[in-house]
Amino acid sequence: MSLGHHLPVSETLGVFVGVSGFDWLTEGQAEPLKAVVAAVTVGIVITAARHLLRHRHKG
Repeated sequence: MSLGHHLPVSETLGVFVGVSGFDWLTEGQAEPLKAVVAAVTVGIVITAARHLLRHRHKG
């Protein structure tokens, strides 16, 4: 099984679109750098959680 099967692509894109959309609606302009940082952070947290939970259930 490759690493690509465990990456949270849809969740990361959802966070990016959500943060961008929220900024656009509240401030009138989107801040893509802020959205990318939030999305990557959430993606890393989800990947780490999946990794930890997978190893906890195997052991």
